[in-house]
Amino acid sequence: MSVLMTMVFKGDAAALEQYAADNADAMRGIVDHAVEHGLIAHRFYASDNGQLMVVDEWPDAESFQHFFAHMADQIGPMMHAAGVTEEPNPVFWRKLDARDDYGWNA
Repeated sequence: MSVLMTMVFKGDAAALEQYAADNADAMRGIVDHAVEHGLIAHRFYASDNGQLMVVDEWPDAESFQHFFAHMADQIGPMMHAAGVTEEPNPVFWRKLDARDDYGWNA
């Protein structure tokens, strides 16, 4: 069963979006490489209090970790442009059978 990976950090959402707009090919290259490593789904989110969050779905934690280690030099400039200064701390989540699933083709 797949896992969700989340990373939350302080950063500038507008700066991240500007970097992505100015570097669309680089952003697409990172995603394409992630897909080659097993990425199932990916999104960036921002809160009103200056936090950014990445939410990914991967086959397993190891697939993400291998991808992230391999692409750190391409991911770093994006994080720097967004003002992220802290070390990323991915958290992996497994789905529980709480018998209340709704949506996402439950």
